[in-house]
Amino acid sequence: MRVIRNRPEWKNGTRFSGTSVVAIGNFDGIHLGHQALVKRSRQLAGDAHSVAVVTFEPLPQAFFRPQHAPARLSTVYQKLDLLRSHGVDVTWLMRFGHGLAAMSAQDFAKIVLARKLNAKAVVVGDDFRFGRNQEGDVERLGVLGRELGFDVETVPPVLFEGERISSSGIRAKLATGDFAAAAERLGRPFRMEGHVIRGAGLGRTLGFPTANLAIRAEPSALGGVLAAFSRVAGGPWLPAVTNLGRRPAVGGKEPLLEVHFFDFDQDLYGQRLEVQFVAKLRDELNFGSLDDLVAQMKRDEQEARRRLAESGTPPD
Repeated sequence: MRVIRNRPEWKNGTRFSGTSVVAIGNFDGIHLGHQALVKRSRQLAGDAHSVAVVTFEPLPQAFFRPQHAPARLSTVYQKLDLLRSHGVDVTWLMRFGHGLAAMSAQDFAKIVLARKLNAKAVVVGDDFRFGRNQEGDVERLGVLGRELGFDVETVPPVLFEGERISSSGIRAKLATGDFAAAAERLGRPFRMEGHVIRGAGLGRTLGFPTANLAIRAEPSALGGVLAAFSRVAGGPWLPAVTNLGRRPAVGGKEPLLEVHFFDFDQDLYGQRLEVQFVAKLRDELNFGSLDDLVAQMKRDEQEARRRLAESGTPPD
């Protein structure tokens, strides 16, 4: 899959050499609704055109309201990997900033879709808005398409148990620890991943050595102490208890995902870990002493072992 990383207002630079069917959206999490857009684009493209996705980083909501940025369901790496796995040929990661926010609906259609991607069809959701101050909607896109030479098709919302599947809905499920409901809407289990970084080493001194992962999808859609399975990418799933957050009990500042494997003590620094969550045990807490913290960590481990034994190891 080809990845384009630049701004659409650049007059020179990237221009797609072929013809394409374009799907547009935030694609955070690549849930079943997003997958429906890609699937329909693939059907329309056939063998004659490439499938292109136009998506935005950071998410527009995070740009306009950084203090109220929505929790992320996927890192950029995960987003690209998932789009590739669903048969996308080209992904344009548009840097969302003042230039893109100020671009008119007409210029977006003309420069991005017609000129740069040579679109023959554009596929969007029924609530799609675009352009400066969200001045464009599906009807406006259809008018512009007829002028610029591309068709427009809307994909109806994908429902699960009568509820529209959305990134915000999945975030709500994760926040309450309902991982089964989140997986049903994502079409796969929710996972986080990253490279193990050096920590302060406090966990080892307390008898709970951890592999520490910086949280790249920030803010996170969930937090607290969680039972999980984790693995070095491509290796076997191993049971673990994790802490996802800022660790107030030890004065932590930066968000971390700490993974404590059971009956396992190897140096994983620099390795890439995947983490699949099974159950939320509790929220992060502060403690009066390190002895109180250790006592709670022991209880967390016992509960995590029980919950993971009940769930069974994830399939590869």
